[in-house]
Amino acid sequence: MNETPGGNAAGEDPVAGSSAAPTIYDVARAAGVSIASVSRVLNGQRNPRPETRDRVLAAVAELGFAPDGAARALSARLKEVVGVIVRRAWRADPDEDLFSAEAESLQYPDLINRGIETAAQRRGFDLLIRSVGTDEHDAGGRTLSLARKSDGLILHDRVLEPVEMDRLSRQVPIVTLAGYATPTTANVHGDNRAGMQALARHLLRDHGYSTLAYLGGYADSIERREVLAAEVAAAGAALEAGPEWQGYYFASGGAEVINRLLAAGGELPRAIACANDQTALGVMSALREHGVQVPGQVAVTGFDDIPLARHLRIPLTTVRQPIREIGRTAFEVLYSMIGGEQPPERDIMLATQLVRRESCGCPAGTGSSEGEVWL
Repeated sequence: MNETPGGNAAGEDPVAGSSAAPTIYDVARAAGVSIASVSRVLNGQRNPRPETRDRVLAAVAELGFAPDGAARALSARLKEVVGVIVRRAWRADPDEDLFSAEAESLQYPDLINRGIETAAQRRGFDLLIRSVGTDEHDAGGRTLSLARKSDGLILHDRVLEPVEMDRLSRQVPIVTLAGYATPTTANVHGDNRAGMQALARHLLRDHGYSTLAYLGGYADSIERREVLAAEVAAAGAALEAGPEWQGYYFASGGAEVINRLLAAGGELPRAIACANDQTALGVMSALREHGVQVPGQVAVTGFDDIPLARHLRIPLTTVRQPIREIGRTAFEVLYSMIGGEQPPERDIMLATQLVRRESCGCPAGTGSSEGEVWL
């Protein structure tokens, strides 16, 4: 029979039912300390503070905890470290990029990492953050290397192939973001489908736009594109998408698409829905350079609602994701898995929110609470 790190048979919930034996995670939760602190008290390591020792011993007595071999093995090897892997597009010529300063600003993954960091600090854990390129061929090898230094992993994107994910997740707990849940992993993400559906219906029904384009990013933007395509088809409108509308989540990628299209003499659609806010920033900048008015000639929308989106000269209509909450939730789910618990859900979806602002054609001041729709 397979065993989980906490010493429970695979598939059992260590906290389900009053008859379940308490785990080291239960002791840590009751005492309000990290699993590693419980380990130090029980194993007499590194002279824990007296107040910590008292709280742990009180929790042990209250719960009737008796660590078995598996629990002792877990506590002995616990590092109090979580590995985080982010996919990024590396530019070959960043100094010549009009948007090179963008690399110094907080981007969507960085905001998620802030949420992870906040939750990790409360639990006494540190983070190891590694970036891998979007077209990197050995991301799996680098992921394995980080896993060896960590108690668990949070993967921002689809860094691993399914076979690699299955193999590694049987060795170390894994939580993905905007990925996919498996029998051995958990996935935390915003509600892409509801968010894009509300945005599409706003553009099609409220504004009556009949020609739209989707300026995409990577794999996790596929669902958004599919939802937009379905809504456009249902409305009898036209959608442009495909390789010529492919960006890479950076403002420079959005600008490059617009510049190539206009240089080739292409016609612009009435509205451009971008895979994320940063892409939308580049689109709006390029349109302005070419003398195209937003939203008078072309409406532009984003996705995420990063802080900068509301402070532009033309505030950006977008779909707000609970970015930091996604990070905090991912860590808490991973923390419970490190402690041997099964997550209550394998696929955890957080609500998104349509935020109407001026870039789609809404009047100034629309982006107040009255102009936002919870989904």
